[in-house]
Amino acid sequence: MEIVNPPGWAKPLGYNNGVKATGTFLAVAGQVGWDRDSKLVGDDFVKQFAQALQNVVDVVKAAGGKAENIVRLAIFIGSKDEYNASLKQLGPEYKRIMGKHYPAMTCLQVAGFVEAGAKVEIEGFAVL
Repeated sequence: MEIVNPPGWAKPLGYNNGVKATGTFLAVAGQVGWDRDSKLVGDDFVKQFAQALQNVVDVVKAAGGKAENIVRLAIFIGSKDEYNASLKQLGPEYKRIMGKHYPAMTCLQVAGFVEAGAKVEIEGFAVL
């Protein structure tokens, strides 16, 4: 895996602009903050974010990989304001789950989620 950030660009914070990898491609469906029983872990944005991210990593692990195999994350949030207000708490949760691995990432605010009560959904792409 090779991190790709164009020369002369400002260093990205908390993500990378590109990741080049060779291997078996794994697409991980959007994961919300629910537990093994498909129940949301609560109404707290940070808890839902952490669970959704852990769910992505768990799928990658089930395929024989680890967090460092993730080359891209797409993060869908229901409220930009709630996301921004939670940034200080999100960093430690992200590092607990992903370590110091920062794939290419996108974060988008969406109008809503299919899962009632969901505040965040994360999909991933890994190369094993």
